[in-house]
Amino acid sequence: MHIDEYVFGRIIIDRKTYTSDVIVYPDRVDPSWWRKEGHCLQKEDLSGIIAARPDILIVGTGNMGVMQVPEGTITFLQRQGIEVRVAKTAKAVEMFNNMPADRKVIGAFHLTC
Repeated sequence: MHIDEYVFGRIIIDRKTYTSDVIVYPDRVDPSWWRKEGHCLQKEDLSGIIAARPDILIVGTGNMGVMQVPEGTITFLQRQGIEVRVAKTAKAVEMFNNMPADRKVIGAFHLTC
């Protein structure tokens, strides 16, 4: 999967436009990602990601970086063997697109705030 473009409130992935938060798996996009608490990523929000067993999870925290990723969530993911990278969404998209092909990477992107 390749992210073609990101601007506030919109992301284009493999030429398809999404206007709500997304999880980008190696083989599909989940266009209806929502968190228990909208601007805080918790382990309860990650069941599909954990089940997919990625090497790396890249989290885009929004245009301004408003979505929080608590240290406890990062620790939880690391205990699952998942490397976590967190950045504002524009930078997270850049990281996602530049990941080596031999790593299983999932991206979780907050599109606003």
